[in-house]
Amino acid sequence: MGLHERTLHQLIDGLDRQDIRLSEVLDDLYGAIEEQDDPIHAYLSVADRDVLDRQAEAVADRPLKGLPVAVKDLISTTDFPTTCGSRFLEGFRPIFDATAVERLRDAGATILGKTNLDEFGMGSSNENSAYGPVKNPVDPTRVPGGSSGGSAAAVAAGMAPAALGTDTGGSIRLPASFCGVVGLKPTYGLVSRYGLIAYASSLDQIGPIARNVRDVALALSVIAGPDANDATSIDNGSIDYADDLDHGIEGLNVGLVRAFVDQLDPDARSRVAEWIASFEDLGATVVDVELPHAAYALPAYYLISGAEASANLARYDGVRYGRRASDDALDAMLAESREAGFGPEVKRRIMLGTYALSAGYYDQWYGKAQKVRTLIRRDFQRAFEHADILLTPTSPVAPFKLGERTDDPLQMYLIDAFLTPVSLAGLCGISVPGGTVDGMPFGMQLVGPQLGEPTILRAAHAYEQARS
Repeated sequence: MGLHERTLHQLIDGLDRQDIRLSEVLDDLYGAIEEQDDPIHAYLSVADRDVLDRQAEAVADRPLKGLPVAVKDLISTTDFPTTCGSRFLEGFRPIFDATAVERLRDAGATILGKTNLDEFGMGSSNENSAYGPVKNPVDPTRVPGGSSGGSAAAVAAGMAPAALGTDTGGSIRLPASFCGVVGLKPTYGLVSRYGLIAYASSLDQIGPIARNVRDVALALSVIAGPDANDATSIDNGSIDYADDLDHGIEGLNVGLVRAFVDQLDPDARSRVAEWIASFEDLGATVVDVELPHAAYALPAYYLISGAEASANLARYDGVRYGRRASDDALDAMLAESREAGFGPEVKRRIMLGTYALSAGYYDQWYGKAQKVRTLIRRDFQRAFEHADILLTPTSPVAPFKLGERTDDPLQMYLIDAFLTPVSLAGLCGISVPGGTVDGMPFGMQLVGPQLGEPTILRAAHAYEQARS
């Protein structure tokens, strides 16, 4: 096993024991990027090796030992451009680091590079990047999932030991599932959104992607916590999320969302049966639970997220920063800047959101979607009266071919059917590798109540260890 294939905690242990040197780790990682990133296209920018060497040497005595982490290019960094996968922000360099990035640096991590994504985080396949699609490392003819596909692909291909992604309606969990890695969407507010370039502010969350659950827990321990710059952040105390991983799950009640399983094809249903058997073997009790309003989550999600995107992306006008058309007339300059700067999926969602917020339609569409959101949140509260965590597939499908769904937005949106309810309710969810369907990775999602990260991480780790 090359050093670039080791997990984050394996590398930390090796550096502590002085069995390996940091320069050797960086040699392997840069070699993997040179060999694999051209066909996969996970990165939009990579740190200069000399610069990273100096940064790593300066923090090598801290807990993360100078080890590099990749960061989705929707998260502000001062030493890299932050493009959001859009031509509108091509070359844009923020003047401050996101809080999550700052905390990684303080803990001794270095930033290896910025990863490719669907433009402004809007997409489920990573085919909406203005700089070209990311490809799945398992099969480059297939999508890696989106919008954090670059982060998941980099980890899966051994081009980073861990990465930060963002999750609005499944954008960490879906690519983790499709690429066969672990991805965590934290409880809304547990990780500061300061420096996360907004798509839908009531939904967006930063979270970690890594090769195993322990590494995800380690990364979450670093980036979680309150932030004076984010009024929505939560003070949940200082928690080491790796502390309880090995305590087992005997006596845990796992709620199976049967309505989701019934939508799967036979091969995928057989994977779910294996998950149930694994949890029962580990001493958990699996019970059926219902989420009666989950079927309405997708339309509610796309109305709410579109409305918030319509407001958030209004700042991209060509006046203050980003691409500017050359027309002298103000109205024409605004229109032409946005026409040239935004891709078709971003325009589609802005138009949907603007329509939902328009006079005469606000109550009919946006207001009704918010009421559905409340019903979904109550469904989860009732489900957690009978179960400690919930079990679902991450996605109804395995990774599909590049271009297969680009002409049918509805079919693309349906991929997120098991993910958006969790986002609307502000809960935590983790996707872990759950076997294969049609020879491709197929993820298992575990969902916890608000601030239920210790329990879902412990359950995910127990399952991971049982099948390893």
